[in-house]
Amino acid sequence: MNYNQNEKIAQITSQTLIIGVDIAKFKHVARAQDFRGMEFGSPCYFDNTKQGFQLFLNWINQLKLEQHMEKVIVGMEPTGHYWLNLAHILKENYIKFVAVNPLHVKRSKELDDNSPTKNDVKDAKVIAQLVKDGRYAEPTIPQGVYAELRVAKKIRDLLTDDLQTVQGQIHNWLDRYFPEFLTVFKSWEGKAALQFLRLGALPHELIHFTDQYLLDHLRKAVSRSVGLNKILELKQAARESIGLCQGSNMAKLELATLLDKYELIQEKFVELDNKIDNLIEQIPGVQQMLAIKGVGRDTVAGFFAEVGNLQDYNHPRQIIKLAGLSLKENTSGKHKGQTKITKRGRKKLRALLFRVCMIMVAKNSAFKALHSYYTQRPDNPLKKMQSLIALCNKLIRIFFAIGKKQFEFSEERMLQDIPHMRANIEVEKAA
Repeated sequence: MNYNQNEKIAQITSQTLIIGVDIAKFKHVARAQDFRGMEFGSPCYFDNTKQGFQLFLNWINQLKLEQHMEKVIVGMEPTGHYWLNLAHILKENYIKFVAVNPLHVKRSKELDDNSPTKNDVKDAKVIAQLVKDGRYAEPTIPQGVYAELRVAKKIRDLLTDDLQTVQGQIHNWLDRYFPEFLTVFKSWEGKAALQFLRLGALPHELIHFTDQYLLDHLRKAVSRSVGLNKILELKQAARESIGLCQGSNMAKLELATLLDKYELIQEKFVELDNKIDNLIEQIPGVQQMLAIKGVGRDTVAGFFAEVGNLQDYNHPRQIIKLAGLSLKENTSGKHKGQTKITKRGRKKLRALLFRVCMIMVAKNSAFKALHSYYTQRPDNPLKKMQSLIALCNKLIRIFFAIGKKQFEFSEERMLQDIPHMRANIEVEKAA
């Protein structure tokens, strides 16, 4: 990814065919021009199908021949997920493609005709003009293990949503049919609690089971720690229960269905985590990252799922910008506005880095010391949130360096970034 404006503009020469594509679900629109903005031919309408993509490629090749162009650059808005198929086709045909910010398209669409009119043909031309001016980003399309990780991360997010839904539904069931259950067990997700729920008995039925029967049923899942005392406590809660008794047959079927869904999701989590472990082992530097105190498998897997191959980046600032952690300020004349992060980037990547930095401030001595310095230094102390954002950027730089060079992380070396700690370390070395 290249964010230098001059370098972007330099890629557009008199021999470059610039194409803007307005992406839609079913039918795309493309318009072509040169580096001065002179338009070529008529707009190309093509379907989001294999035949449509071939029509688009033939149109490009025809224009290249007619206009004697040597290079092609295709710009498009990253509209939802509909642009991905076209991006992969262009990559397979060695055609350079770039992404244009939809906000830029919206704000610059009136420059040519001074009209707020919006349509697909107009947007395609606006996109081409933005590419001509170098106002684009070069997206990284994950390949190989990184593509697998991105899909795995998506599956994990879906499973997490499903798990939260099922957990809420089981809580709802307990509130209706056995609200006293959670006075006996702190959580229904423990082995003993789940085993009693699998019994499929409502409170008014549970009290008729013998203690020995319940104990034998419990021992199928729990060999010790929970025994007869807990069974007596549960039966006492069942006797005093205000849970519903009507519709008991379907209530038990509902609970059995929810527990089956819960167990299936848990099994899928185990299966998915094993596959993720195998995937991240193939990535250089992962073992060194996992050796950092406070960094776990989910953090590393999530980072590479969002960022992709670190070899596609030239500087950690590119990843900082991708995460929306670069700074912005509003300054005019003597007024100096507050500095904040842009938040224009991958929201999930930003959230993942923030969560892990909160853990590292508590568990990693180097990050804890740096956080303390940032918030307590005499000159320009940072607020706690600002310090955590600075630590997110620091972690990105560490991951970037390890991914490139595969070296071991040193807390002592990181502490040298703190002025008073650097002085102490130098004194210790001199002694």
